[in-house]
Parts: sequence; C-alpha cells; structure tokens
Amino acid sequence: MSVKQKILICDDQPIIHETLGVYLENEGFGYISAMDGQTALDMAEAQKPDLIILDLMMPVKNGIEVCRELRAKSRVPIIMLTAKGEEIDRILGLELGADDYIVKPFSAREVVARVKAVLRRIGAAKTEPEKLLRFDRLEINILNYEVRVDGESIPFTPKEVEILHLLASHPGRVFDREQILSLVWGYDYFGDTRAVDTQIKRIRQKLPEEGMNWHLKTVYGVGYKFEAN
Repeated sequence: MSVKQKILICDDQPIIHETLGVYLENEGFGYISAMDGQTALDMAEAQKPDLIILDLMMPVKNGIEVCRELRAKSRVPIIMLTAKGEEIDRILGLELGADDYIVKPFSAREVVARVKAVLRRIGAAKTEPEKLLRFDRLEINILNYEVRVDGESIPFTPKEVEILHLLASHPGRVFDREQILSLVWGYDYFGDTRAVDTQIKRIRQKLPEEGMNWHLKTVYGVGYKFEAN
C-alpha cells in the first residue's frame, strides 16, 4: 500500500479547506490545514508536506513572508493562491521560488490538476539520470537542487536552479523569456516576463563568472544562453 502524499493548505477561509480537501482526498491525497502564515510555517517544519498550497493574503504572516521563509530552508513545492489585482505580489511570489500560481476564484478541479502537474515535474527531476552538470569549477545537480562552485554549496532557490540547469543543459542555445517561463514553470504561462530577468540577475549575483570558462549571457532582444568553452 502506497503512502499518501500530504498537501498543506494555507488559507484563512474554511470553505477553501473544505472544498479542496474533498477533491484532494478523492484523488488519493492527504491534507492538513493552516489558517494563518505562522501556523503554516510551523506545520511545514513539523509535518514535512509534499506540497504547499499558499494563499497570499494570510493573517499573522502573509504568503510572501511565508514563501520567503520557506525558501530559506526548504525546497518543498509551493502553489500560490492570489486574488485578481495582486499581480505584483504574484510575480514576487514566483521570483521567491513558488512553483505555480492560481488566481481566485478558481476551480477545485484545476487546483488538483496543478498539484499533480507540479508533483509530477518535481518527481521527474528527482528520478531522471544525467542531471549532474559540471563546467570548470561549477556543478549543477538537479537531483538535489544544489549548485556548487569550487565544491562550496551556493544558496539557490529551486527556480534559480531550474533556470540555470535548463540553460546549462543546452550550451550555446538561446532561450527567449517565454520559453524559459513555460519550460521551468511546467505549463503555458502568460504572465510578466520580468520574473525571468529578475531570476537571471540573482543567478549572476551568486555565480563568480570571472576567470571561468563558462558564462551566462544576455542575447539582447531575444533572451539568454549559457556558453562553455
């Protein structure tokens, strides 16, 4: 008998927990509930859920604060719930490392489909071979979402690792922003491409490219590419 994957639902509206809980259980998932941001952090630490559904507008600590604190120590998949008009917060959430977002009002069936898609993608990344890339003194390991330079681990968010791994897996190939959004987030994303620019900027700040035989380059008017000599 397989162990149920556990989903942590973080929202201050009881009806959200009731509705999503029914659909998740019908699809074979277990779920636990948090009604505020601090409780969500405490439950994430204590119960180690397989995925977190996180509302942006939470009491005590909002979804952005929760996402930031989670990403400082965990790579658990996060799907953010946002209301219409919260585009700036949504983009910030994605930049902080959320794996997906859904705008309220939503279909519970859609949420479950997104949960399955994110878990499937994360699972595939963990099980596929040839996911350890080495260039000069740089090592990118998508199996454990780790980036090392000269053997030292660099603090990367999951999205930063996925973007870097995508580009480094295809040296010399140019990816435009829309391609990066779609391939890394795992579905057709029609949002603001500034999220990609922000992620690339953060990756560059963390990687000491000087003196290396590889470089993360901007192709102006198009997108980005990883070059290795």
